[in-house]
Amino acid sequence: MQQIHRFYQSGIYMVIDVNSGAVHSVDRLAWDILEYYGTMDNEQIIDKLAYKYERADIAETLSELDQLRSDGMLYSDDKDYDAFTQNDDKPVVVKAMCLHLSHDCNMRCDYCFASTGDFGGRRMLMTADTGKAALDFLIRHSGSRRHLEVDFFGGEPLMNFDVMKDIVEYGRQLEQSSGKHIRFTVTTNGIELNQEKIKYINDNMDNVVLSLDGRPAINDAMRKTVNGKGTYDIILPKFKSLVADRQHGDYYIRGTFTKRNLDFAEDVMHMVEQGFDQVSVEPVVVKDQPYELTKDDLPYIFEQYDKLVDEYLDHMRHGKPFNFFHFMIDLEQGPCVAKRLLGCGAGSEYVAVTPSGDIYPCHQFVGDTDFIMGNVMDDSIDADMQRRFARCNIYNKPECRECWARFYCSGGCAANAYMFNGDITRPYELYCAMEKKRIECALAIKAILNEDRH
Repeated sequence: MQQIHRFYQSGIYMVIDVNSGAVHSVDRLAWDILEYYGTMDNEQIIDKLAYKYERADIAETLSELDQLRSDGMLYSDDKDYDAFTQNDDKPVVVKAMCLHLSHDCNMRCDYCFASTGDFGGRRMLMTADTGKAALDFLIRHSGSRRHLEVDFFGGEPLMNFDVMKDIVEYGRQLEQSSGKHIRFTVTTNGIELNQEKIKYINDNMDNVVLSLDGRPAINDAMRKTVNGKGTYDIILPKFKSLVADRQHGDYYIRGTFTKRNLDFAEDVMHMVEQGFDQVSVEPVVVKDQPYELTKDDLPYIFEQYDKLVDEYLDHMRHGKPFNFFHFMIDLEQGPCVAKRLLGCGAGSEYVAVTPSGDIYPCHQFVGDTDFIMGNVMDDSIDADMQRRFARCNIYNKPECRECWARFYCSGGCAANAYMFNGDITRPYELYCAMEKKRIECALAIKAILNEDRH
C-alpha cells in the first residue's frame, strides 16, 4: 500500500513517505498539492489550485514531486511485506533478557505495575544459581547473535547487589567461552545507592535507568518509601553523584507522568535544570485509577510536547543540549527491518526471567501465569508462544497496517495492548495517539535544526 502522511508541526510543513521512510520539509504550495496528489492527475490539480498560485509554479512543483515519486521517495511501495510475511515461521532466537533480581522493593509507588515489587506473588530474591542458569539459557538460545543484552530489574535489583555481581562475573566468563558480548544494564530507584554501588554500576553497566518523576512534590506524591515518606531528597543527590562519576556508558533519568501532572514538560525541564541531560518521561499505563490518562487529556498532553520542542530547540541553540528520549529519531539508517516491524521483540527475541526462573514474554507480563513460557532451570521454552509473539508484527495487526506511524512505533507495546484490549495484536489507542504526536515533534526538530545549520 502506497501511503504518505502530511502534518504541520512547530511552523514546518512536513510529509513522510511511509514505506521508504523519506521525510520532506515542504513549502505551502507543495503541501496544498499533496492534498490531491495521487488522486487527481496533474492538470486537474493545476486547475484546482490556480485560484491561489500561478499555474507555472504549480506545474514546476508537480514536476519536482513526480521526480521524488520516480526516485522512490514519495508514494513508494512496501518492499518488505512479502519477504517478511512469507518467512514469519523462521526460527526465533533470544537476544535480550530482563533478569528480575528482586521481587521485592524498598519503595511503594502508587502506580507500580509490579504490585509494589512482588508482581502479585511472594517477595523473593533471585539466587546466583538461577541467574547463571538464565545466562546459560540466553547463550544457548541466541543462535548466531553475538551481541546480547541483560537488564537487571525488579522490584529493586540493588536489594540483591551481591548476586548481581556474581551474575556479571559469570557473564564475563561466558563471553570468553562463547565469543559473544553481553551488554549489562540496570534499572534502579536509587534508595540503595552508595559510593560502592555507584562505582560498580559505572564500571560494569553499559546503561543505567534512574527512576525519578521530576519536581519534588510530583515525585513524592507517587514515589514513596515503605513508611509513606517522599523519596526525592533521598535519591536526587545519589543520582547526581552517579551521573557525575559516569565517564562512559549511557544513562537515563526516567519518569512517569499521570493525570496529576499533565504539565509534565515542567518535570522534564526540572530534571534538565538539575543537570541531567538524558531524560525520559513516559505516560502512566493503568486502568481504573484516579490518575489514569484518558482521551480528554490528549489536547493538553500534545501542548506539553509542543512546549518541549520549544525548550529542546532553545537549549540546542544556546549550547546546552539535552536528549529527550521520545525526540530521538534516526533518519540516516534507523533500525533493521525486523526491528521496525516487530519492535522490542517481547516474547520472541526478548524475555523476562523471575527469581524462580520462570520465563515470561516481558517484565510487564510477569505474574500472569497464562504467559509463563518455560523455566531457565530446565532450559524449557514454549516455542508455540514464542512464535505467537514473533507473529505479533505490524503486518498482523489490522490497525497498524493502515497507520502511517507503523515503521516508527513498530506496533506499540504488546503488554499494554493486552491490558486494555485483551489481545496482543490490538494496540492501546491512547498510547498510539501520543506516539504519533511525539514522532511528528521529533521529525520537526530534525527539520528545524537542519534549517538552522544552513
